[in-house]
Amino acid sequence: MKIIYNNIIPTRKFIAINILGIIFCRKQYNSISDTTINHEKIHTAQMKEMLYVFFYLFYISEWFIKLFFYGKESYSNISFEREAYQYDFAEDYLSKRKRFAWVKFLTLKNKNPHSHC
Repeated sequence: MKIIYNNIIPTRKFIAINILGIIFCRKQYNSISDTTINHEKIHTAQMKEMLYVFFYLFYISEWFIKLFFYGKESYSNISFEREAYQYDFAEDYLSKRKRFAWVKFLTLKNKNPHSHC
């Protein structure tokens, strides 16, 4: 997975962002953790199975809908993020992951989105 360090993408609020399978990381972080890399690899798997463009369309649509239900917590309740946060510590997750695994996170309410249960 290619990682590009720079001062522009992502915004200062985030450490890294995955765009088309390439991780863009704030230069100030010098290197990112294996957990963050694994998190972004999960997003890449999601993107591939949704042919990239549908991933982004669905991601933005889901964020917008969940904005009405969760307010400022809408980002952490997006199904793609919930799957990635739940399994970003599991190094072998991608080898076991079933296609469209993020679907099971669509309707479940996530009170603690960053828990790794």
